[in-house]
This record gives sequence, structure tokens and C-alpha cells, in this order.
Amino acid sequence: MDKIYYAHSGHDPEKSDWQRLAEHLTRVARLAGKNARYFGAEQLAELCGLLHDIGKYSEDFARRLEGGKRVDHATAGAIIANEMWPRLGRLLSYVVAGHHAGLANGIDLGNGRANLKERLERKIPALDEVWKTEIKLPEQLAFPVFNPSQNPGFQAAFLVRMLYSCLVDADFLDTERFYLGLGGRQQQRGAHPSLEVLKERLDQHLNDLLAKHTHCDLESVNGLRGRILRHARSQAQLEPGLFSLTVPTGGGKTLTSMAFALDHAIAHKETHKQRRVIYVIPFTSIIEQNAGVFRDLFKELGEDIVLEHHSTFDDSGFDWREETKDKLRLAMENWDAPVVVTTAVQFFESLFADRSSKCRKLHNIAGSVIILDEAQMLPQKLLRPTMAAIDELARNYRCTILLCTATQPALQHSDEFYNGFEKVREIAPDPQLLYRQLDRVNVRHIGVQTDEQLAQRLSASRQMLVIVNNRRHARSLYDHIGEGDGRFHLTTLMCAKHRKRKLDQIRQRLFDKEPCKVISTSLIEAGVDVDFPLVMRAESGLDAIAQAAGRCNREGKQSKAVSEVLIFSSPDWLAPPELEQQAASMRMVLRNHAGDLLAPDAIKAYFRDLFWRDQERLDAKKLLPLHRDHYERFSFPFQNIASEYRIIENFMRPIIIPFDETAEHWIERLHHAEVVGQIARRLQPYLVQVPERVFLSLKSVGAITEVGAERFDGQFWELINSSLYDDEAGLNWDDPSHISAEQCVVN
Repeated sequence: MDKIYYAHSGHDPEKSDWQRLAEHLTRVARLAGKNARYFGAEQLAELCGLLHDIGKYSEDFARRLEGGKRVDHATAGAIIANEMWPRLGRLLSYVVAGHHAGLANGIDLGNGRANLKERLERKIPALDEVWKTEIKLPEQLAFPVFNPSQNPGFQAAFLVRMLYSCLVDADFLDTERFYLGLGGRQQQRGAHPSLEVLKERLDQHLNDLLAKHTHCDLESVNGLRGRILRHARSQAQLEPGLFSLTVPTGGGKTLTSMAFALDHAIAHKETHKQRRVIYVIPFTSIIEQNAGVFRDLFKELGEDIVLEHHSTFDDSGFDWREETKDKLRLAMENWDAPVVVTTAVQFFESLFADRSSKCRKLHNIAGSVIILDEAQMLPQKLLRPTMAAIDELARNYRCTILLCTATQPALQHSDEFYNGFEKVREIAPDPQLLYRQLDRVNVRHIGVQTDEQLAQRLSASRQMLVIVNNRRHARSLYDHIGEGDGRFHLTTLMCAKHRKRKLDQIRQRLFDKEPCKVISTSLIEAGVDVDFPLVMRAESGLDAIAQAAGRCNREGKQSKAVSEVLIFSSPDWLAPPELEQQAASMRMVLRNHAGDLLAPDAIKAYFRDLFWRDQERLDAKKLLPLHRDHYERFSFPFQNIASEYRIIENFMRPIIIPFDETAEHWIERLHHAEVVGQIARRLQPYLVQVPERVFLSLKSVGAITEVGAERFDGQFWELINSSLYDDEAGLNWDDPSHISAEQCVVN
């Protein structure tokens, strides 16, 4: 009688409740194939599922399930794939070999991870031939039928990450199903309302808004918002691909883009299998507001309609070679909700990632309408590979991408900008005319302003917003103006719940016409709904100045003549190099368009100078050539690529702030949790991200403590020194050498 092999152990010593290996492999294969159907790679994903644990057909692993030593069970399937299907099988080898440890480099040295060449040459435990009777493998394989791109190496590596996502999510889900079943529980996944139901709720909300403004002048702000909304929705029947929504700040882009996205996805639900909306914003600091808009909109339909995902708790300390239910404790989001709100860092770094925790969700991006809010803020040093990823999603993964911005970057293909986006369709009605109709401010440069001069202007103004380029400057200026009524400071050293509370107070004071003087970093610019009569902005890129202008006279309640946005240079606070490059391009435009610095022609000239003058800077890490160079041998350095594609250069660590009773409740739950996904989601609004060096300093002085150290391997850290967190500044770490390490991109 053939020996029975198992994938996972149960409670019964007689193994009556253990999961048979053949069952696990076939179930994972079926789930992985289902995941890949949105990009035509069902056969390849199913094969990865069949092969991923085939190394468990060994006596060594059977002993492991009974308490024996660790066994490499992932390499066997990779070797079989590489031997059975030359070339295409090598791509599958990356997926199978890395389903616990992560995607490896092909031939280059990795950081603590063997490369694929070494893995394929490794001596592994002998397999019982019974596997050949239980698992049937096809004799031939074929690539999915893809639309070719100009970089086939990038296309092939992108496919590997997508297949990897299909496998690791399927493996997790089947493992979760088994262990929940052992405990008498069931999986609670996938019971979401349809896109049509979401659209009905949105239509009801928009109709209510229109009813409130029935008598609005068509040229008023609300009248223009209605016209923009109607025109954009009328374009939803167009074929999927690349679109732009170019609307001045305050023109209602948030709801307009969501309405277009739902209409478009429903229109193409059958032909392109579009199934969800992913809303990508530039900064963690504003995700609470945008996600809150959609949560309020769809709250009657259920708590989990909108998935807010921005901060990833680190899993790097966990040994993924272990095949135990512990991986359920560390598992993060797989983006199976109908509406996902996330950040550019989370979204794009995941598309270039090498770890299962970040890659798990990738297959659920396929078949989505992706709204890139504030598209002008795509990372400049990584612009080329970022554009390649956007293009590939639209080209072969049934995605529609909407570039949504007030200052559309010059990314379309031209003689001056080779390999730019092609066939980008504008869904706003006449952006040039909209700019003139929504032009509500005067923008001018006033030269040098010391902190003393800024403080004098703040003292002389009743309501005023000052935006500077880094957190140290914001705090210094805030301290400089001294105590006073209506004085506020905003920084990402505050957790999101704290910032939201401050913004609610600011909005109320603005509405009540009470004194309100705010000093902030750029976090307030991208989509934060505030309306000041006067805004001052430290020199930066023209796109940032346009965003700052969107916080001045936002609702058009005062005349343009008295609504000013004043640009200044600060002699005491130099901008970091990347911001200085953007400021230099802004000053170039200022010399030629001083009369109307935010006009569409001025914006185009700014991006032309910024992007087209030195195109080598747009792929500073040479990631696209790296894909090309390794294409012939399929020797992609996945681990290196993941480490090089960093929107934020400094490695950031999340710290949980026990800010209120809700935070304390979820922290307490975390101490006893078996599965952490929901708890981690609830704790996101209570995180502050700090660079590694700040984290280590806080740890060394006992200011933070690890939560669940014995189970979560360094994923969760809580602030316990409450004196380091205050109402005015958030996390207040006094050593300036730590704070100066922060990059302005996370301000």
C-alpha cells in the first residue's frame, strides 16, 4: 500500500484530521488558477500550485510534521519545473522556490537568500515516486497571449511576480481554511456587494448633493463640479486603457473619479472582467480623509467595503521556511475588497517587491480601475519603471488607469519624451477653460523670508496657512510664533487619528471665522479639504505650489483679488537636492510666466523642463536596463530590484501610538491574537513611521516595546514612553540628528 503524505498536521495522533498533501496541492492549484484568470495565465498558476509543496513527498518532511528538523520542501518543485519545461519552467522555478523565502536573484548574490541557480543545483531529500500517481503534470506549456511591450524582460519579470502572488495567496487561503476548520471555524471572505450596488449608493449620494445646489449658478464652484462630473461619467463607455482627469484643485476630483471608475468597471465587467476600484494617493498623511469619504459613502453596505491599506508591518524577521500555522498570524492584506484605498508607496513598491507579504495582493490588482490621485507626484527618480508598470497593467492585466490631477505631468509620448504614454484620453471637459473658470487666487513670489518675517506675517493675519519643506522647519516656526489663540502645527509625526482631530478643529475655526494660523509640511497639500484666505508656500515644485493654491479660497467665497498664495525662499532652511531641482524648474517657469504661474501652459513648461531635460534621472537605479540585460537567460535579480525600487530611501518602521481608548483596545487584542490581519488594519490610523535609526534609538532607551514578541517576530512595536508624544508635535524625539534623516517625500 502506498504511503500517505500530508501537507499540514492536525490534532489527532492517528492523523485522521491531518490534511493530505495531494488535497492541498490540488486545492492550491485550483485557487491559484482562479486568481490568474484575469490575465490568461491559469495553466501556469495551477502548475505552480501543484509543484509548490511537492517536496513534501519525502520521508524527511513526514518526520518534520511529527517534530523533526526543518526540511527544504520548496526546491524540489522548482527543479522539476526547470527540467521539464526549459525557459518557461525557469520562470516558474522562481515562484515555486520562493513561496516562503521570497523571490530570489537568478544568478547574483542575494542578501541572506540563496539565488535560483544555487537552489536548482542543491541536493534535496529524495521524493517518493508516489507523487507521480497523485499529481499529473502537463507535457507542454505556453506563455499567456500578451500584447508585447518594448521591454520583454520587464514583461516577463512582471508576470513572475503576478504568478507568485497567485500562488502565495492561494497557499495562504487553503492553509487558513484547514486550520480554521480544525478549530471549528469557517473562512469569512468574499461576501461583498456588487459594483452595481455600490454605484446605486453613489448615485443616491450625488443626487442628494445636486438637490442641495439646484439653484447654483452654472459658473459657480458647485455648478462647475456638477458639469465636470456629468462629462466624466459620459466617457465611461470608452474602451479600457489610460485616461486622465485634469481638473483644478477644488473641482471635485475625488467623487468624480470614483463615479467614473464604477461606471467604467460595470460597463466592462464582462469583456474585461473589471471587478474593483483601487484609489492610490501620494501620502500616508491624507489617506484617512480620502478613505473616510468612501467609508461614509458606502457605510450602509457593510464595514469592509472600503479597505484602507497603507502601512505594512514588517515581516522580515519571520522565518518563512517554516510550514506551520504561524504564518496565519503574520499574514497581511490581499486586497479582495471592492474598494481599496492605498498609498503610492504601498502600491508601487508592491509591484516591484520580492516578499510574499507585499506580493500576495498583486493578482487582485488585475481587473481593476486604478485611480492615481495627484499623478504629478509619481516618484521622479523611479518614473520610468513606474510608468512601465502602469503601462503593463493596462496592456495585459485588464486594468484601466486614471491619472487624476490638477497639474497633469508631461508623460505622453512625444519627440522630446520617448516611450511616454500613448493614447491617454482626457475625461474632463476642456481643461483650459476649467482652469480659467476655477482660477480663484493670485500667485506671486515675494523673495526671501526669514522665520522672523514669517512670524510677523502670522501675527498680523487672522487666518493663514504656511507650508514649509521639512518637519524641523515646521516645528521651529511653530515654536517661534509663541503661544496664541488658534495656533496649529501639522506633521506626520502625529498619527492619522491625531491629525484628523487637528484638521477637524482647524476646519471648524475657519468656518466660524475665528483665528486660525497653521504651520504645516506638505502633508496638507494633497487633497486635504481646508479653505484659507491667505497661503504662504516655501519654494518647491510648481505642482506643489498649485496644490498649496488649492487650500486658498477653495470654495470661491471671496474675490480673487484678496486671495493670495505667496511663494518665498527661506535662507535658514535649504531644500533637499530633489526638491531644489523642482524649485529650479519652477523658477525657470516664473521668469517666463510670471503673470499666470499656474496656467496650463506654465504647468506644461514646468514638467517639460523637469522631465525632459535630463531623462537619465528618471530611472536613477537603472531598473529597466537591468530587466533587459537579464532577459535572455531569465536571470532576473528580483531581490536586488525590490531593494532598489524604494520610493522612500530610508527604511521606515511603524510604531503604534496608544493615542486613545480605541487604540488601547486593539493593542490589547493584539497581545492575544491568533490572526492579525483585521487588528493590523484597525491599528493603521495609530501608526507613526520613523526611520530605522530613530527606531533603534527609541528601542535602545526603552521608549518602545515589542507586542507579542514570542509570536510576531518583531512586527509590532508600541510606544510606552508617553512623554515622547504630545498634542502639539506628535512623536517628539529631541535629537535633531535623527529627525534630519527623514526625507521630505514623507512629510
